[in-house]
Amino acid sequence: MIIKQRCGQPVLTQPARGPRLCGNSMSVWFSQRRKFYFVQCLTLARIPLILLFLAVTVYFGADTPEPWFALAFTGMILSAVTDLLDGYFARRFKVTSNLGSYADPMTDKVFYLTTFPTLVYLASCRDQHGHARLLVLLAIMFLLRDQWVSFLRSLGALHGLSARANWSGKARTVISFPMICLIYYYLAAPVTWGVQLPAQLIYLVEMAGVLINLISIVVYSGFYWPALRAELRVPGEENSDT
Repeated sequence: MIIKQRCGQPVLTQPARGPRLCGNSMSVWFSQRRKFYFVQCLTLARIPLILLFLAVTVYFGADTPEPWFALAFTGMILSAVTDLLDGYFARRFKVTSNLGSYADPMTDKVFYLTTFPTLVYLASCRDQHGHARLLVLLAIMFLLRDQWVSFLRSLGALHGLSARANWSGKARTVISFPMICLIYYYLAAPVTWGVQLPAQLIYLVEMAGVLINLISIVVYSGFYWPALRAELRVPGEENSDT
């Protein structure tokens, strides 16, 4: 309590306090907080889901029992779906963030680093040695593209360029995740499932994977070219020009 004089008489008043959130504002704040963490959980859920696929496949090999194949295949599909949903909900809830822009490609790398070696292993178990060699080349293409884009993003951060995915990165995701799911089904699906995918279809989608990676490399290189060009200048060159 603070005693103040008003019209010659002492009056008790409450001390001034800082701004307080009203009930409605507080609920909005908590709501946004829940939405933000929901999106981050969607992104990170990709890792345990794809590790479930890895554990089942490594344990059983090419002759995975039908229930376990269904579990591994479901984990792979859900892991791929989360990559589409986290970006959608981040934009819908207006909780896009720098954390998400870096966590999303990181979890994508975990997906590729887990699935491609496993697919090579399955192709070798099926005596598809030519296909296994093609999958090795495809894996190298994916990983080189990811490392190159990470390098460009690091340079771009020095020059204030956005690290968010552009259209080529999103197109790559739309093509790559279903492609990997189809390859796994082709290599490991039990005969009792009935639907057998033709080899020509698998080779076609793999070629599409190579193509979209090349396109993505070109597009990202063009976007980050100003930063790359700036860093290619010889130290002290600007001073000598002036």
